[in-house]
Amino acid sequence: MLSTFASVKQYLKFDLSRVIIDNIVFKLHYRWTFVLLLVATLLITSRQYIGEHIQCISDNVVAPVINTFCFFTPTFTVVRHVNNTALESGSIFQPGIGPYNRNEDKIKRHAYYQWVPFVLFAQALCFYMPHMLWKKWEGGRIKALVYGLRMVGLTKYLKHDSMRIGKLNIPSMAEAEERVINIRRTMIDRMRLNQSWGAHLVFAELLNLFNLLLQIYWTHRFLGREFLTLGIKVLRERWVDKMDALDVVFPKVTKCTFYKYGASGSLQEHDTLCVMALNIMNEKIYTILWFWYAFLLTVTVLGLLWRLFTVFFYKNVTFSKWSLYWAKPGKIDESDLKSVIQKCNFSNWMFLFFLRTNLSEFLFQKVIYHLASEFPNDPIHDNDINDYKAREREAAGSSGSTVKYPLLESLDTVDAPLLHHRGGASVAPKSPTDGATLPA
Repeated sequence: MLSTFASVKQYLKFDLSRVIIDNIVFKLHYRWTFVLLLVATLLITSRQYIGEHIQCISDNVVAPVINTFCFFTPTFTVVRHVNNTALESGSIFQPGIGPYNRNEDKIKRHAYYQWVPFVLFAQALCFYMPHMLWKKWEGGRIKALVYGLRMVGLTKYLKHDSMRIGKLNIPSMAEAEERVINIRRTMIDRMRLNQSWGAHLVFAELLNLFNLLLQIYWTHRFLGREFLTLGIKVLRERWVDKMDALDVVFPKVTKCTFYKYGASGSLQEHDTLCVMALNIMNEKIYTILWFWYAFLLTVTVLGLLWRLFTVFFYKNVTFSKWSLYWAKPGKIDESDLKSVIQKCNFSNWMFLFFLRTNLSEFLFQKVIYHLASEFPNDPIHDNDINDYKAREREAAGSSGSTVKYPLLESLDTVDAPLLHHRGGASVAPKSPTDGATLPA
């Protein structure tokens, strides 16, 4: 049995060094649902658990022929014999099985069992597709910055030499500082370049919801429009009546009609009974899938509501502080955080969120500190500066003199040392023009 499921073991590995680029809701789609559908596919295609998929009874046709024919062509049940009263009275021994008049009786054909493994495998691929798209759009940017920095609890004790424990590499303090500076530099460079990064993430999460709804509808159509209420009927009927929804949707015994020519050339009709061993597994798989899809749909909608909150409130310092704490617990300097998020758009904020998810508290504090040093809180807001410059140009135009900005010159002279000195440590100016008079 273990060898049967060895192929899906790689998707369940717990890797401490794995870089996180999505949330738990995303993982429920491309990892857990994907694995669940793969396991279901393996169970359906493995004969060691259920034996032959179909066994038909016929006196005049050899078993391999009738079994193959009835598996490849739809079997059927008689609708008027899908009757709980008749079953309880003993008039019939299985739901849908009884005397059959071709011209009068309505029948229900069952052909889905031929396609179950193909449909399950295709659905597994569909659940993995949004993750593949997001990985392509994300481009490995987070991994390039944080790989090897997730387990750095010992870094503060390693001054110059790194340490390796199994597959984990613990960087030294000097290496960690260099990586933090690289993260800061990359973050600054990408401020104007990763505008679509967050939009791609939101689109991938919406694609998860769309795909889930599509798979539910697809399964509903595939099972003869019986899937949407399957779980509710199972809970209500399973331990009450002799015949429940599973017996109707996944009949254990069906009828099959086989034609062949006799010795004299006349056409002979053979009415056979087929035991559908495969449906024992099908009913359990689709019952589990019903409850899993219901859970997954609820969690996905809640996840998108959370994403909506992040889109509208990411500029709020308190919201950002608690969001980053939820990503990974740890303290963050609120004034530094405020300086950073004021300069972030949504894509930058999400980039920062995943940096927090992958970095320890110790390193993320350093990242925020270095970023805050690049975005000091200016004494005059940008809009105030623009208004002030407009007034000075208007005054200079009326007098015919050259435009000067005495207030900004005094601010550059007096406040520049303060803007580039945080916590007693000198910080490099954010650009070569710091301390110079602003141009008109």
